[in-house]
Amino acid sequence: MFTNNVIDIKDKRMINIIFALSAAVILFSTIQNKMPTGIIGAIGVMAVVGYILNVIGDKTPIVNQFFGGGAIVIIFGSSYIFHSGIIPHEIAGSITSFVKGGGFLSFFIASLVTGSILGMDTNVLKKAALKYIPVIFGGVACAFLFVGIVGSFLGEGFFNSVMLIALPIMGGGMGAGAVPLVEIMSGNSSMSAEMLMSKMVPALAIGNAIAIVMAGLLDKLGKFYPSLTGNGKLMRDKDTQPDEQGTEQVTSINVLGIGALLAITMYFVGAILSSVISMHTYALMIIFVALVKVLGFMPRELENAAHAWYKFVVDNLTPALLVGIGVAYTDLNQIIASLNLVYFLMVFATVLGAIVGTAIIGRLMGFHPIEASITAGLCMANMGGTGDVAVLAASKRMELMPFAQISSRIGGAFMLILATLILEMLK
Repeated sequence: MFTNNVIDIKDKRMINIIFALSAAVILFSTIQNKMPTGIIGAIGVMAVVGYILNVIGDKTPIVNQFFGGGAIVIIFGSSYIFHSGIIPHEIAGSITSFVKGGGFLSFFIASLVTGSILGMDTNVLKKAALKYIPVIFGGVACAFLFVGIVGSFLGEGFFNSVMLIALPIMGGGMGAGAVPLVEIMSGNSSMSAEMLMSKMVPALAIGNAIAIVMAGLLDKLGKFYPSLTGNGKLMRDKDTQPDEQGTEQVTSINVLGIGALLAITMYFVGAILSSVISMHTYALMIIFVALVKVLGFMPRELENAAHAWYKFVVDNLTPALLVGIGVAYTDLNQIIASLNLVYFLMVFATVLGAIVGTAIIGRLMGFHPIEASITAGLCMANMGGTGDVAVLAASKRMELMPFAQISSRIGGAFMLILATLILEMLK
């Protein structure tokens, strides 16, 4: 874990022994249901389990080459471990409470959004923002077309396939997508809310799993065909790539502290604005941070601090958060129970359509096709903020979080408007 050349072999061996003993103590305490409550217990077990599963995923052939490596193994492995009885169910409850009620996910996303936007070149941000929304629309159109054709061929009907499969998958997750969609459709169709939910929730779960796997495959595709990818850069314009100068400065504790404070402050701003503007906190935070960046209000030193904090969070907290996603948001039993061939093919067609549509339109708009497919395609087809983290981790492109959040939040809101318009037209 340490790469400092000053540390000799004996010291490295001792460091590894201490880390192994620390992991053993935490795992023993967890299995014996002696885990401390609150953040100290949750972070401890999430970090250890995340690190172990990450190593397993990155060392496992085929999985590490084609399916996203550690990220995939952490999410699905932790879901199995914590819900199969291997570990006391009280531990899973503590982790779920910490991730959902403790705000860990919000803290993580705020850090990524703030640091990655402030670390971007201003010209890239301006160009990408203006061209990004049409790419989302292209992905939605192809997702609807693909699932409609497959659904018609399999006897499910074009309209039902679009409304019950594609709309919830592309709708921005559970709370911001499926739940309001059910409310909209149950009052305007012959299906009850319970029936609609039973159709939509499995589609979301399977779509999210497919999106994560496809993210790993797209990363592999980029290695085979380098012309299709910017390796984390969205725009193809070589003259306006993100300016990283100044971010390689020596990172001190003070710099990290300032970066963390900026990320928290930006989240507070988004929360305050959402109390007066009917938009999601993340969406308003992205808009505010982008305006601060474009207008040049933030000194370069503070931008560097936010970017340094973003890199620290990604490097050190991603495996722990993925464990939280696996435990709190991934229901393997629900996914397995819904896996019949017809259902799977329609969900797969939706995700594939999102990838193809965004790749084509993204290319036309000046984006790298793989990055466009990951952000505007897969991050529309996953389950909101948790899905964004999982997809970007599997594709190894965490720096694209701002665009992923635009897809989940603004794109998800567009799907609700679209559903309302479609139902009004059919009256």
